[in-house]
Amino acid sequence: MLINCVVYENGTKLADIPVSEISEHMSLPGCFVWVALQDATAEELDELQAEFGLHPLAVEDARHGHQRPKVEEYASSLFVVLHLLESSGAADPVSRLGELNVFVGKNYVVSVRNRSQRGFVDVRARCEQEPELLRNGPGFVLYALMDAVVDRYFPVIDALEVELETIEQQIFTQGAARASIRRLYELKQRLTVLKHAVAPLLEGTAKLHGGRVPQICMGSQEYFRDVVDHLSRINTSIDSIRDTIGTAIHVNLSMVTIEDGEVVKRLAAWASLFAVCTAFAGIWGMNFDSMPELKWRYGYATALALIASTCGYLYYRFRKAGWL
Repeated sequence: MLINCVVYENGTKLADIPVSEISEHMSLPGCFVWVALQDATAEELDELQAEFGLHPLAVEDARHGHQRPKVEEYASSLFVVLHLLESSGAADPVSRLGELNVFVGKNYVVSVRNRSQRGFVDVRARCEQEPELLRNGPGFVLYALMDAVVDRYFPVIDALEVELETIEQQIFTQGAARASIRRLYELKQRLTVLKHAVAPLLEGTAKLHGGRVPQICMGSQEYFRDVVDHLSRINTSIDSIRDTIGTAIHVNLSMVTIEDGEVVKRLAAWASLFAVCTAFAGIWGMNFDSMPELKWRYGYATALALIASTCGYLYYRFRKAGWL
């Protein structure tokens, strides 16, 4: 659906207009139109394609969605895809994956938000409060949208780091190793989602401030460089967390092996105790006539005492060695 359609002149908001009047204002000098949509239908995209002359391949990508983050240049226009990460609660900072498609031309910006509940009203308000910068036109609006999306990645990184620290504190807790491994793999999956949102975008955004900068972005290169810097910091943090997760997984696997070894030692110790009893009982149970102490009155009690004392001594030694 259409969220808003606003025309700006020399960095100042002129008016909210219907889509049918877009072409009239686009022809005015110093004006550009910013259209925002949420979960746009095919008919809405077709209408905007006719109004702005959007490239068919870019419109097709926006219509189908689920695109890789990218920055594509079509003649005198740009098409940018950004991933939106949203959370349903503190327990899962990456529970929903949305998408923002941005079409940018000389005198227009079209932002299409899909599968996302959080809008960009604050971005529009920020741009309108900075008319000197908004005079740079659609290029500055593109920067503001990208900067807002990238800034939303930082709380996700912070939440993942906090969760990793919590798991690390439980690594050496007795009996928690297997649960920690499961949580670490779930954390790694969420981190991979963030990595897929950041790494391709870092590569694409680098083209907007260095080398042959698209004409649309002229005058805003320094701002795009700031976005690249933020993306680089996030990408570095992702790599650091990923390495820490790998180390934590290895430590957890080692803890599982150690715990299994402790169980095996306990079983071996108890088996040794029963083996001693079985050995003594087996020897005295052979019933040979010439066996010593077979006719002795206290032979049975002595045999039980010997078995008990031997087992007691072994139990003491195993306890002292930490096997029991």
